[in-house]
Amino acid sequence: MSELLEVRGLAKRFGGVEALADVSFGVASSEVVALIGPNGAGKTTCFNILGGLLRADHGEVMFRGARIDGLASHDIARRGIARTFQVAATFASMTVRDNVALALLAHDRSDGSLRWSDRRHALAHAETVLGHAGVAELADAHTAVLPYGDVKRIELALALATQPQLLLMDEPTAGMAQGSRAELMRLATSIARERDVAVLFTEHDMEVVFGFAQRVIVLDYGRVIAMGTPEEVRADQRVQDVYLGEPGNS
Repeated sequence: MSELLEVRGLAKRFGGVEALADVSFGVASSEVVALIGPNGAGKTTCFNILGGLLRADHGEVMFRGARIDGLASHDIARRGIARTFQVAATFASMTVRDNVALALLAHDRSDGSLRWSDRRHALAHAETVLGHAGVAELADAHTAVLPYGDVKRIELALALATQPQLLLMDEPTAGMAQGSRAELMRLATSIARERDVAVLFTEHDMEVVFGFAQRVIVLDYGRVIAMGTPEEVRADQRVQDVYLGEPGNS
C-alpha cells in the first residue's frame, strides 16, 4: 500500500512542555489506523498539526506527496482531509439537512465565501450524504434536540460531505453509551471502505481500537513507543506498562 499521509519528525513544545518529539508514521490509502496513548501523550496536538490548527516547531507532514504542514485548516480540508472532534461540532440552531448543506457549500467555495445561490443543489446533495450516514430520517430535526449519539453520526456525515481521502477522528466515541460506540465505528469504517477513504483515529476505548484498527500507533510523553498490528501492540511489554495496564484500559 502506498503512503497517503507521511508524518516526519514532528516536534512541538508549549513553553517547557514537550508535547511531541520526533514523531514519525504513515497512513496508507484506505487504511484504518488508531493513534493511542495515555492522557497528555500528544494525540490531540498531533491531530491539530495534521488539521492545520497548530504549527509544528519541526518536522514535515506530507499528504499525497505534497507538504501540507503550515497550511491553513481550510486549505488542508480542500486537499482532501476531513476531521471530527472530541466534542461534536454542529450548528445546534440549524436542521441536520442545513448543517450538511452548509458544509458542502463551504467546501465548494474556493475563495472561502459562503454564497447561497447553489443552495438547492447543496440541499439535494445533503440528502444523499445523510442517507449514506444512516441518518436520513433526521434531516428536518435541529441538532440541539438530538441524542448525542445521533449528533456524532451527523458530525461524521458533515466530515464525509467534503469527499475526503483521509478522515481524522479525534475520540469519535467520547461521551457515547457503550452500546453505541461500536455502531458508530462500524458505520465510519464501512463508509470509508466503500469510498476508499483512509481513517486515522484517537480513542481510549480499547475494544474500539482493537476491534476496528488495522494498525495501531502508541504515543507516550509525545514519543512513538510502539507501532504495529493490534496483536503486536497488545503484546508489547512497554505498551502494557505505560497504557494498557491502566485501570479501564485493559
